[in-house]
Amino acid sequence: MAEPEKGHVNDGRRWQGRPDPNPNPPRTRIRREQSHPPQSHQHREKSQRCLRRPMKSERSSNVPQPLPDIIVAGKYRLLNRIGNGSFGELYRAEGLKYGEQVAIKLERASVKYPMLPREAKIYGILRGGVGIPHVRHYATEGVHNVMVMDLLGPTLEDLLNCCSRTFSMKTTLMLADQILTRVEYLHRKCFIHRDIKPENFLMGLGRHRTQVFMIDFGLAKKFYSLRSQQHIGYTENRDLVGTARYASARAHYAEQGRRDDLESVGYLLLYFQRGRLPWQGIRAQSQVQKYERIAESKANLPLQTLCSGMPIEFYLYLKYCRNLPFYQKPDYVYLHQLFKVLFRNQMMLYDFQYDWVTLQRESKALCDKQKDEKVREKQTNGDRDRTRHGDQQRDSNVHRNGYRTENKDGEQARSSNRNQNTNRDNGLEQTVKSNKNRDRNKERGKGRHEEDKPPKKERRACSCSYHRHKKHHRGRQLELQAERRRHHPEQPEESHRVPPCL
Repeated sequence: MAEPEKGHVNDGRRWQGRPDPNPNPPRTRIRREQSHPPQSHQHREKSQRCLRRPMKSERSSNVPQPLPDIIVAGKYRLLNRIGNGSFGELYRAEGLKYGEQVAIKLERASVKYPMLPREAKIYGILRGGVGIPHVRHYATEGVHNVMVMDLLGPTLEDLLNCCSRTFSMKTTLMLADQILTRVEYLHRKCFIHRDIKPENFLMGLGRHRTQVFMIDFGLAKKFYSLRSQQHIGYTENRDLVGTARYASARAHYAEQGRRDDLESVGYLLLYFQRGRLPWQGIRAQSQVQKYERIAESKANLPLQTLCSGMPIEFYLYLKYCRNLPFYQKPDYVYLHQLFKVLFRNQMMLYDFQYDWVTLQRESKALCDKQKDEKVREKQTNGDRDRTRHGDQQRDSNVHRNGYRTENKDGEQARSSNRNQNTNRDNGLEQTVKSNKNRDRNKERGKGRHEEDKPPKKERRACSCSYHRHKKHHRGRQLELQAERRRHHPEQPEESHRVPPCL
């Protein structure tokens, strides 16, 4: 029997692509393998593919990485990995004591430029703002920088995928109002985000499920110093910071400011409405060339063409953001009012009924309807089976000669049914009689009660001022009526109907 090929293990059935624990056999083994019959070209290529060492990117994407075996802050245990940020990894965890679920962000403490401490500090500055997650704990534990924060719901990118890659105008405008509010709050704290994208805006859970949260401040930067009262300077020849798809046109070559965050919000709203942006899908040989082509597309594409088919408010929004000077504070009231006026003009109701909420309600109604139909079908089939079984039993009692043979069980069942019907009728008659007697006694008691009461005129009147005044007023009315009858005798009222024409 021939020995297996180098680097492979023979399991007795066929060659497997598993590496041999001893991939470098001795020279004698190689000489024996050279005496094997020549293999086909396809089999040799397959063996080479199996022996090829996977690349680093393939190992990181295909092989699931194990969870770090740590207990965070002595009370949180990691459950599963839920995503990545601009740096570090995000995990779902639960409390050991109460079982509450939280989100934990981990970063290697040995990295050259740790970013998680800076992000935790920014969360502390933004603490208390609407739509800002609450950070419960931050520390360096072992080889990781750890940040524990509130667990949030799905991202807007995930919800866009659930809604067939487009949002309705109502959902887009409601999201625009909340996203602008979050960005305005961040700017009031003297920070710019520099990474506006759908993955960094999440919906809340529970009673916050209609609220938009802004996360991932790893790339945020302070643009104004309260100590020196100075704004950062405008410089060019800068590298892109953030996501190229949603970055502003100037972010590809210059320093970013508040206007660039707002311009990214405008691209984000267009993305919600159309499902894609014109510069998506651009290919190039390198990443640098790709970013250069995206920047050229943003700079050369007129805003009228970019916003074609959209309400004019989107064009006015992007035009204002692009013409805003670098040092000038944006007019957030004007930007909010643009979309609020559009919302009112389209006769929409701000009821937080987003597209995914409506879709979820409709799918739930459809599932309930299908369940009801299945239950109804089962009931119908059961009734049909019972009817068929009764027919078969009745047919079995029919004699071959054509007359029905009565069995004792059938006679007893019918006699018991007759007795039950008779008892039910008797009970119904007794119930009717008892009801009549009760009503008659009630009337008699009512009459006796009325007889025991003193006459109305003999009743003792109240001596309070209100009833005295009321009695005097009533007496005066009676006197006026009597005087009116004496001077103006009553005439029979004429009919209001028009007599028929003769």
